[in-house]
Amino acid sequence: MIDAQTAFAREQRRRRRERAARWLLRRQSDGLASLDGELVDETPSVRRFAGLEAIALESIVGTAEAAKTRTFDSRFRPPSSSRRRWEGLWMAGRRGESLPPISVYRVCGRHFVKDGHHRVSVAHSLGMAAIDAEVTDLSYSGSGCSTG
Repeated sequence: MIDAQTAFAREQRRRRRERAARWLLRRQSDGLASLDGELVDETPSVRRFAGLEAIALESIVGTAEAAKTRTFDSRFRPPSSSRRRWEGLWMAGRRGESLPPISVYRVCGRHFVKDGHHRVSVAHSLGMAAIDAEVTDLSYSGSGCSTG
């Protein structure tokens, strides 16, 4: 439990340090990208369930839930209100227990989390390269991706 608490505190320090650096450098917020923001120009014409896949954490760039854009930062660092949930998931991951797969939408090779924000955060903290996900492809008719 102490290791989980230490890991959570480390993530909180990193989040505060990056927020302070952005403020000092007068940069905009480093929140998560929104799926709604990605789909502003065009609505995907095809929605297909691709199944369960291991996806690279680096490919997860945002969220399908607008409220989560302010809750987590771009590295999925958790808010302080998520301490108990996050620490429980971290301990399970550290013990080697398999965490349930997350749910994501894939748009042009980039993934947006529908469910599993805390699991993505824990996976980043544990240094994982990939995470299991139930993937739904959102694609466009025609010559490929028109966004991103």
